[in-house]
Amino acid sequence: MIRIGIDLGGTKIAIIALDADGQTRFEQRVATPKGDYLATLDAVVALVAQCERTLGQQGSVGVGIPGALSNKNGLVKNANSVCLIGQDLKGDLQRRLQREVFVANDANCFALSEAVDGSAKGAKVVFGVIIGTGCGGGVVMDGQVLTGVNWIGGEWGHNPLPWAVDAMPLDCYCGQKGCIETFLSGTGLQNHYQQRSGVSLEAKQIMALAEQGVKQAHTLRQDYIVWLAKGLASVINLLDPDVIVLGGGMSNIQCLYTEVPKIWDQWIFSNEPALTKLVAPTFGDASGVRGAAWLAHAQQNNAIK
Repeated sequence: MIRIGIDLGGTKIAIIALDADGQTRFEQRVATPKGDYLATLDAVVALVAQCERTLGQQGSVGVGIPGALSNKNGLVKNANSVCLIGQDLKGDLQRRLQREVFVANDANCFALSEAVDGSAKGAKVVFGVIIGTGCGGGVVMDGQVLTGVNWIGGEWGHNPLPWAVDAMPLDCYCGQKGCIETFLSGTGLQNHYQQRSGVSLEAKQIMALAEQGVKQAHTLRQDYIVWLAKGLASVINLLDPDVIVLGGGMSNIQCLYTEVPKIWDQWIFSNEPALTKLVAPTFGDASGVRGAAWLAHAQQNNAIK
């Protein structure tokens, strides 16, 4: 039986079908209908139909979303794709597809993908980090996605940056100030650069200037390394993961994998060097949709808690 995964993002909807060995059998992506919930449902159903028609068989369906399901009523909450908020996405898809549909936060899907057959394969405790436009995370323990009773397990991005005595806190869209997301997301990096320089640049442009030795960009990159080290040190103090996998656009900054572990020990509660590994994802941008495809398998093996 094939395993179908859907990554339901704000700008694109991606689909993948994996066989029992995790090999890709089908891939496609379309633009997300902007602000149109019913059209979004139509697009997902059409992609599943196209996939199954192409492969000549029906599959299980998992969906990763930029939000979570309410444990109270099953409706979507905390989604940056606002047309999903308050909708019975799981129920609506199940009625249209005539089968059970498994839904999880996209960061949880990312972490599950990397834990199953990616950079953290075989690890006991995995923390998957998303540092892109926003900042999220997911936890996998013994192959089990830890969602939590409020379905917000791993949402480290909306905790305050720890030990931030030398950092300038910015307002966060969640209503708080100084959230980790405002420091570590690509958007946060852009805002800090604009605050310091008065110039608005994209994160990749800032990092390119840092490589060229431009002082303000280089200084901000060094600060970013410290901020990430502090944020991940707090995760290590809490979860003590074997592996932390970085995802999202900011994970492409190669120096993070060498520089952050060099300094995070000063904030980790241990008198020995941390054994946690900081690694890049095996599947890159495809990890989220692959993790969605693994959701049904995980559920059937009692692996979603």
